[in-house]
Amino acid sequence: MLVELRAENYAVIDHAIAVFGPGLNLLTGETGAGKSILVDALALLMGGKASTEIVRHGAEKAVVACVFEATPAAEAILEENGIDSEGNEIILRREILSSGKGRVFINNQQATVAVLRQLAPELALVHAQSETLASFDQTQQRILLDRFGAISTEDVAAAYGMWRAAQQKLDDLLTNEQERLRMVDLWSFQAKEISAANLAAGEDEKLETEKRVLANAEKLYAAAMGAFDQLYEGGASAEAALRSAGKNLDELSRYDEKFNEAAQQIASARAIVGDVSATLRDYAERIDASPERLAEIEDRLALLDRLKRKYGKTVDEVIALGEVVQQKLAEVEDRDETLKTLRVALAKTAEAYKQAARAISTQRKTAAAKLAKLAEAQINSLAMKVRFEISVADNDQESAWTEHGWDEVEYRIATNAGEPLKPLHEIASGGEMSRVMLALKVAVEEAASKTRKKLPTPRTLVFDEIDIGIGGRAADAVGQKLKALGRAQQVLCVTHLPQIAAFADQHFVVEKKEDHGRTKMNIRLLDDRARTHEVARMLSGAKVTDTSLQHAAQMIATSR
Repeated sequence: MLVELRAENYAVIDHAIAVFGPGLNLLTGETGAGKSILVDALALLMGGKASTEIVRHGAEKAVVACVFEATPAAEAILEENGIDSEGNEIILRREILSSGKGRVFINNQQATVAVLRQLAPELALVHAQSETLASFDQTQQRILLDRFGAISTEDVAAAYGMWRAAQQKLDDLLTNEQERLRMVDLWSFQAKEISAANLAAGEDEKLETEKRVLANAEKLYAAAMGAFDQLYEGGASAEAALRSAGKNLDELSRYDEKFNEAAQQIASARAIVGDVSATLRDYAERIDASPERLAEIEDRLALLDRLKRKYGKTVDEVIALGEVVQQKLAEVEDRDETLKTLRVALAKTAEAYKQAARAISTQRKTAAAKLAKLAEAQINSLAMKVRFEISVADNDQESAWTEHGWDEVEYRIATNAGEPLKPLHEIASGGEMSRVMLALKVAVEEAASKTRKKLPTPRTLVFDEIDIGIGGRAADAVGQKLKALGRAQQVLCVTHLPQIAAFADQHFVVEKKEDHGRTKMNIRLLDDRARTHEVARMLSGAKVTDTSLQHAAQMIATSR
């Protein structure tokens, strides 16, 4: 539901805020007051085309913003586009600079007009005079038919996804045979080079350690033997000193037991010195200052470095790449068998999709016949005399397959006797289109209430000057239908007719005034008394009489 709409420096609007409610929200006012400007502002927030002409004279930029209640589908669109949610609300803002540039913000995060257009079908369908045909394209016509028939596209979408995945695998294998052969040559070379190296995991680190030892063999030998002499072998070695000290402590402990622990500690120290000394001696004896071995290691490390520069940062990564390349070569060798398997899988997924598409097509054709009959009756009750049908053309060519099925849904109408049925977009009158849309929506909602089908949460519907060319009983019928539609979803409507205005759940009046030489527009919500006065004005013109006030009060009471 649309909660709030605001505009600043937009056309003749200086600053205006409208807070809408559930049900039927009606906007009235004198001709030229700017009622349709608000509808155009909302259309702009639904991704409509912007122009610098909408920037109020003397202002740097125009700003339009609105707040919608969030829906799961809208939240999913935000997540796909990396936009954080804002609790239970979605805040849209669009700025149009006088220079021609513009900015879009969603939940106070910068976004694009393309994201607004993605969100629009989940938030509001605007039937402005300039936006009606663009909003209700064949996709929207299909969606409305599916809603009427409570038709789920989940099965056909799943079948389509599986078919597309199988098709992609086959295409990947068949596409660019020359490139595939080139890659086979490359993979063969890589596999041969890696295999010939006979790599062992972690050998580069081990060889680097051995290289450091061989390169510093003399220094290491001298250091090890020097430490060995100082600890054990020399006349003034640590071991000799500890042995002498140990004898003295043993002598002391014979007469005083408090030296027993000290004697044991010295004995432990001698054992540690002995172990370290043995380690040093063994290490020195194993040092092999072999120039041949050093050269061999350096050659091996050079080979490993060359492989790592080409295939991975470590020897382990090079080994892993070799395994991957071998697997690819094995797949190529089994290509014929793989192709056969993929073609079988593709045929199965294609047949599954066809079954799902045929089933949903049958459902749509049945629903189309019912909706066309109901919609024609509804349209003709709105001061029109038309023939109406819904065409569902199933196209089983693969180029027509989609996740919604293969049907092309088109609503057709003949507004005059003797004329052929034509697509809706060929209707010249925007007012006629709005009434057709109203009739369609009412037909769908009434059918849903009778069958008690659980349908998706509907969007906000906006109708601009739906009453063009009608009056009397037809106007009353339009008002009743708008009211009925408002029971199931939020409706915003611009009207000039008191018969329609009487049905409002929330009634707003749009006024244009002159202030300090500038034209300004204002919108305000009417209370019961002001609402009666506004309906009376619409009945009698500029001068409101007691008779028109009584008539207005009676009309409002009757509508309730």
